[in-house]
Amino acid sequence: MIISKSFGSRAFDAALIVILTVISAVTLFPILHTVAVSFSNPAIAGSGTITVLPKGLSLSAYTRVLDDKQFFSSLWVSVERIVITLALGTGVTYLAAFPFSRETRDFRMRNVYLWLLLIVSSFNGGIIPGYMNAKNLGLYDNFWILVLPYLFNFGNILLVFNFWRNLPKELDDCSNIDGAGPWTKLTHIYFPLSLPVLATISLFTIVNTWNEYFQAIVFINNPHLMPLQTYLQQIVVTIDPTRPEDISKAGGSLSEISNQTLDAAKISLTMLPILFVYPFLQRYFIHGITLGSVKE
Repeated sequence: MIISKSFGSRAFDAALIVILTVISAVTLFPILHTVAVSFSNPAIAGSGTITVLPKGLSLSAYTRVLDDKQFFSSLWVSVERIVITLALGTGVTYLAAFPFSRETRDFRMRNVYLWLLLIVSSFNGGIIPGYMNAKNLGLYDNFWILVLPYLFNFGNILLVFNFWRNLPKELDDCSNIDGAGPWTKLTHIYFPLSLPVLATISLFTIVNTWNEYFQAIVFINNPHLMPLQTYLQQIVVTIDPTRPEDISKAGGSLSEISNQTLDAAKISLTMLPILFVYPFLQRYFIHGITLGSVKE
Protein backbone atom coordinates (compact mmCIF):
# COMPACT_ATOMS: atom_id res chain seq x y z
CA MET A 1 0.00 0.00 0.00
CA ILE A 2 1.39 3.42 -1.02
CA ILE A 3 0.94 6.16 1.53
CA SER A 4 1.20 9.75 0.33
CA LYS A 5 3.22 11.82 2.77
CA SER A 6 2.81 15.51 3.30
CA PHE A 7 5.68 17.97 3.13
CA GLY A 8 5.77 18.18 6.92
CA SER A 9 6.00 14.41 7.26
CA ARG A 10 8.85 14.20 4.75
CA ALA A 11 10.64 17.07 6.47
CA PHE A 12 10.31 15.30 9.82
CA ASP A 13 11.74 12.07 8.35
CA ALA A 14 14.67 13.99 6.84
CA ALA A 15 15.36 15.78 10.13
CA LEU A 16 15.21 12.45 11.98
CA ILE A 17 17.72 10.91 9.57
CA VAL A 18 20.07 13.87 10.02
CA ILE A 19 19.82 13.69 13.81
CA LEU A 20 20.46 9.94 13.89
CA THR A 21 23.39 10.36 11.50
CA VAL A 22 24.93 13.01 13.75
CA ILE A 23 24.42 10.83 16.83
CA SER A 24 26.02 7.87 15.05
CA ALA A 25 29.00 9.99 13.99
CA VAL A 26 29.46 11.36 17.50
CA THR A 27 29.32 7.83 18.89
CA LEU A 28 31.73 6.33 16.37
CA PHE A 29 34.27 9.15 16.37
CA PRO A 30 35.87 8.38 19.78
CA ILE A 31 36.21 4.71 18.85
CA LEU A 32 37.78 5.40 15.46
CA HIS A 33 40.01 8.08 16.98
CA THR A 34 41.25 5.71 19.68
CA VAL A 35 42.05 2.99 17.17
CA ALA A 36 43.82 5.52 14.91
CA VAL A 37 45.95 6.78 17.80
CA SER A 38 46.90 3.23 18.77
CA PHE A 39 48.26 2.57 15.26
CA SER A 40 50.01 5.94 14.88
CA ASN A 41 53.57 6.97 15.49
CA PRO A 42 53.88 7.93 19.19
CA ALA A 43 55.64 11.19 18.34
CA ILE A 44 52.81 12.25 16.04
CA ALA A 45 50.15 11.01 18.48
CA GLY A 46 51.46 13.42 21.09
CA SER A 47 50.90 16.38 18.77
CA GLY A 48 47.12 15.91 18.84
CA THR A 49 46.68 16.08 15.06
CA ILE A 50 45.17 12.62 14.59
CA THR A 51 41.46 12.36 13.81
CA VAL A 52 40.12 9.01 12.56
CA LEU A 53 43.05 7.90 10.39
CA PRO A 54 46.44 6.84 11.76
CA LYS A 55 49.50 8.88 10.92
CA GLY A 56 52.96 7.38 10.69
CA LEU A 57 51.69 3.82 10.95
CA SER A 58 53.34 2.10 13.91
CA LEU A 59 52.67 -1.06 15.88
CA SER A 60 55.01 -0.17 18.74
CA ALA A 61 52.16 0.22 21.25
CA TYR A 62 50.70 -3.19 20.42
CA THR A 63 54.17 -4.71 20.38
CA ARG A 64 54.80 -3.37 23.85
CA VAL A 65 51.53 -4.84 25.08
CA LEU A 66 51.61 -8.15 23.22
CA ASP A 67 55.31 -8.95 23.30
CA ASP A 68 55.07 -10.27 26.81
CA LYS A 69 54.03 -13.66 28.20
CA GLN A 70 52.30 -11.84 31.05
CA PHE A 71 49.75 -10.50 28.58
CA PHE A 72 48.57 -13.98 27.60
CA SER A 73 48.68 -15.17 31.22
CA SER A 74 46.46 -12.25 32.25
CA LEU A 75 44.18 -12.87 29.27
CA TRP A 76 43.64 -16.44 30.42
CA VAL A 77 42.89 -15.28 33.97
CA SER A 78 40.28 -12.86 32.64
CA VAL A 79 38.68 -15.57 30.49
CA GLU A 80 38.56 -17.96 33.45
CA ARG A 81 37.13 -15.25 35.63
CA ILE A 82 34.37 -14.41 33.16
CA VAL A 83 33.40 -18.04 32.52
CA ILE A 84 33.23 -18.97 36.22
CA THR A 85 31.50 -15.74 37.27
CA LEU A 86 29.01 -16.08 34.43
CA ALA A 87 28.16 -19.70 35.22
CA LEU A 88 27.95 -19.39 39.00
CA GLY A 89 26.54 -15.86 39.04
CA THR A 90 23.75 -16.71 36.62
CA GLY A 91 22.89 -19.77 38.70
CA VAL A 92 22.80 -17.75 41.92
CA THR A 93 20.66 -15.06 40.29
CA TYR A 94 18.29 -17.62 38.79
CA LEU A 95 17.80 -19.49 42.07
CA ALA A 96 17.50 -16.33 44.18
CA ALA A 97 14.96 -14.67 41.90
CA PHE A 98 12.55 -17.63 41.95
CA PRO A 99 11.36 -17.34 45.59
CA PHE A 100 11.05 -13.55 45.25
CA SER A 101 8.72 -14.04 42.29
CA ARG A 102 6.30 -16.02 44.45
CA GLU A 103 3.26 -14.48 46.10
CA THR A 104 3.44 -13.49 49.74
CA ARG A 105 1.11 -16.37 50.64
CA ASP A 106 3.79 -18.75 49.36
CA PHE A 107 6.76 -16.80 50.75
CA ARG A 108 5.58 -14.73 53.70
CA MET A 109 8.97 -13.13 54.43
CA ARG A 110 9.50 -12.10 50.79
CA ASN A 111 9.15 -8.35 51.29
CA VAL A 112 11.33 -8.41 54.41
CA TYR A 113 14.16 -10.18 52.58
CA LEU A 114 13.79 -7.87 49.59
CA TRP A 115 14.21 -4.79 51.77
CA LEU A 116 17.15 -6.32 53.63
CA LEU A 117 18.93 -7.16 50.37
CA LEU A 118 18.17 -3.72 48.98
CA ILE A 119 19.69 -2.03 52.05
CA VAL A 120 22.75 -4.30 52.11
CA SER A 121 23.41 -3.91 48.38
CA SER A 122 23.18 -0.11 48.63
CA PHE A 123 26.16 0.25 50.98
CA ASN A 124 29.81 -0.75 50.80
CA GLY A 125 31.87 -1.61 53.86
CA GLY A 126 34.98 0.00 52.38
CA ILE A 127 38.38 -1.18 51.18
CA ILE A 128 40.03 -1.71 54.57
CA PRO A 129 37.25 -3.92 56.07
CA GLY A 130 37.12 -5.82 52.78
CA TYR A 131 40.88 -6.32 52.86
CA MET A 132 40.79 -7.57 56.46
CA ASN A 133 37.90 -9.88 55.67
CA ALA A 134 39.72 -11.32 52.65
CA LYS A 135 42.87 -11.92 54.74
CA ASN A 136 40.90 -13.68 57.49
CA LEU A 137 39.10 -15.90 54.98
CA GLY A 138 42.32 -16.82 53.17
CA LEU A 139 41.21 -15.11 49.98
CA TYR A 140 44.08 -12.65 49.69
CA ASP A 141 46.17 -13.44 46.61
CA ASN A 142 43.58 -16.06 45.72
CA PHE A 143 41.79 -16.40 42.39
CA TRP A 144 38.40 -16.69 44.08
CA ILE A 145 38.60 -13.12 45.41
CA LEU A 146 38.09 -12.08 41.79
CA VAL A 147 34.93 -14.19 41.49
CA LEU A 148 33.04 -14.50 44.79
CA PRO A 149 32.20 -10.79 45.33
CA TYR A 150 30.45 -10.66 41.95
CA LEU A 151 28.29 -13.77 42.16
CA PHE A 152 25.42 -12.04 43.94
CA ASN A 153 24.06 -9.04 42.05
CA PHE A 154 20.83 -7.66 43.45
CA GLY A 155 20.17 -5.62 40.32
CA ASN A 156 20.21 -8.76 38.18
CA ILE A 157 17.94 -10.51 40.68
CA LEU A 158 15.43 -7.68 40.43
CA LEU A 159 15.56 -7.87 36.64
CA VAL A 160 14.80 -11.61 36.58
CA PHE A 161 12.26 -11.17 39.39
CA ASN A 162 10.30 -8.52 37.46
CA PHE A 163 10.55 -10.61 34.30
CA TRP A 164 8.92 -13.59 36.02
CA ARG A 165 6.31 -11.43 37.71
CA ASN A 166 5.16 -10.33 34.27
CA LEU A 167 4.57 -13.90 33.08
CA PRO A 168 0.98 -15.20 33.11
CA LYS A 169 -0.03 -16.52 36.51
CA GLU A 170 -1.86 -19.34 34.76
CA LEU A 171 1.52 -21.00 34.19
CA ASP A 172 1.87 -21.53 37.91
CA ASP A 173 -1.70 -22.74 38.30
CA CYS A 174 -1.39 -25.24 35.46
CA SER A 175 1.93 -26.57 36.74
CA ASN A 176 0.47 -26.97 40.24
CA ILE A 177 -2.46 -28.92 38.86
CA ASP A 178 -0.05 -31.20 36.98
CA GLY A 179 1.88 -31.77 40.21
CA ALA A 180 5.05 -29.93 39.21
CA GLY A 181 7.36 -29.03 42.07
CA PRO A 182 9.69 -26.01 42.33
CA TRP A 183 12.59 -27.74 40.57
CA THR A 184 10.36 -28.91 37.73
CA LYS A 185 9.05 -25.38 37.30
CA LEU A 186 12.56 -23.95 37.28
CA THR A 187 13.98 -26.38 34.73
CA HIS A 188 11.05 -27.16 32.44
CA ILE A 189 8.78 -24.12 32.56
CA TYR A 190 10.61 -20.96 33.57
CA PHE A 191 14.02 -21.67 32.09
CA PRO A 192 12.93 -21.84 28.40
CA LEU A 193 10.92 -18.65 28.89
CA SER A 194 13.79 -16.86 30.65
CA LEU A 195 16.36 -16.99 27.85
CA PRO A 196 15.93 -13.27 26.96
CA VAL A 197 16.47 -12.02 30.51
CA LEU A 198 19.25 -14.53 31.16
CA ALA A 199 21.03 -13.30 28.03
CA THR A 200 20.61 -9.75 29.32
CA ILE A 201 22.16 -10.40 32.73
CA SER A 202 24.87 -12.49 31.03
CA LEU A 203 25.83 -9.49 28.92
CA PHE A 204 25.89 -7.28 32.02
CA THR A 205 28.07 -9.82 33.84
CA ILE A 206 30.50 -10.20 30.93
CA VAL A 207 30.92 -6.43 30.49
CA ASN A 208 31.30 -5.69 34.22
CA THR A 209 33.69 -8.57 34.85
CA TRP A 210 35.81 -7.85 31.79
CA ASN A 211 36.19 -4.15 32.61
CA GLU A 212 36.81 -4.58 36.36
CA TYR A 213 40.44 -4.07 37.39
CA PHE A 214 40.50 -2.53 40.87
CA GLN A 215 39.78 -5.74 42.78
CA ALA A 216 43.06 -7.28 41.66
CA ILE A 217 45.00 -4.12 42.54
CA VAL A 218 43.89 -4.42 46.17
CA PHE A 219 43.82 -8.19 46.71
CA ILE A 220 46.21 -9.75 44.16
CA ASN A 221 49.99 -9.68 44.41
CA ASN A 222 50.79 -12.75 42.30
CA PRO A 223 51.31 -11.67 38.66
CA HIS A 224 49.99 -15.05 37.47
CA LEU A 225 46.59 -14.18 38.98
CA MET A 226 46.39 -10.70 37.52
CA PRO A 227 43.46 -10.07 35.11
CA LEU A 228 44.08 -8.49 31.74
CA GLN A 229 42.54 -5.12 32.62
CA THR A 230 44.75 -4.79 35.70
CA TYR A 231 47.81 -5.80 33.71
CA LEU A 232 47.14 -3.20 31.02
CA GLN A 233 46.45 -0.57 33.65
CA GLN A 234 49.75 -1.34 35.34
CA ILE A 235 51.59 -0.91 32.02
CA VAL A 236 50.32 2.64 31.68
CA VAL A 237 51.01 3.47 35.31
CA THR A 238 54.44 1.90 35.72
CA ILE A 239 56.05 3.00 32.41
CA ASP A 240 56.88 6.68 32.33
CA PRO A 241 58.36 7.79 28.99
CA THR A 242 60.15 10.70 30.72
CA ARG A 243 62.26 8.32 32.86
CA PRO A 244 65.25 6.71 31.12
CA GLU A 245 65.16 3.60 33.35
CA ASP A 246 61.56 2.89 32.36
CA ILE A 247 62.41 3.36 28.69
CA SER A 248 65.31 0.93 28.86
CA LYS A 249 63.17 -1.52 30.85
CA ALA A 250 60.51 -1.37 28.13
CA GLY A 251 63.16 -2.14 25.53
CA GLY A 252 62.52 0.88 23.36
CA SER A 253 63.27 4.53 22.89
CA LEU A 254 61.38 7.68 23.74
CA SER A 255 60.02 7.88 20.18
CA GLU A 256 58.67 4.32 20.45
CA ILE A 257 56.84 4.63 23.76
CA SER A 258 53.96 6.92 24.51
CA ASN A 259 51.41 6.74 27.27
CA GLN A 260 48.85 8.07 24.83
CA THR A 261 49.37 5.28 22.30
CA LEU A 262 49.56 2.69 25.07
CA ASP A 263 46.25 3.94 26.48
CA ALA A 264 44.73 3.81 23.01
CA ALA A 265 46.03 0.28 22.43
CA LYS A 266 44.69 -0.80 25.81
CA ILE A 267 41.22 0.58 25.06
CA SER A 268 41.21 -0.93 21.58
CA LEU A 269 42.14 -4.37 22.85
CA THR A 270 39.57 -4.32 25.64
CA MET A 271 36.79 -3.37 23.23
CA LEU A 272 37.25 -6.44 21.03
CA PRO A 273 35.64 -9.13 23.24
CA ILE A 274 32.52 -7.04 23.86
CA LEU A 275 32.24 -6.21 20.17
CA PHE A 276 32.31 -9.93 19.38
CA VAL A 277 29.88 -10.98 22.12
CA TYR A 278 27.27 -8.23 21.86
CA PRO A 279 25.90 -9.07 18.36
CA PHE A 280 25.05 -12.61 19.48
CA LEU A 281 23.13 -11.36 22.54
CA GLN A 282 21.55 -8.24 21.05
CA ARG A 283 18.29 -9.87 19.96
CA TYR A 284 17.78 -11.17 23.50
CA PHE A 285 19.11 -8.02 25.15
CA ILE A 286 16.50 -5.55 23.87
CA HIS A 287 13.62 -7.90 24.59
CA GLY A 288 14.90 -8.93 28.02
CA ILE A 289 15.61 -5.43 29.30
CA THR A 290 12.15 -4.12 28.44
CA LEU A 291 9.93 -7.11 29.21
CA GLY A 292 8.89 -6.91 32.83
CA SER A 293 9.40 -3.15 33.10
CA VAL A 294 5.74 -2.43 32.32
CA LYS A 295 2.95 -4.15 34.20
CA GLU A 296 -0.32 -4.77 32.45
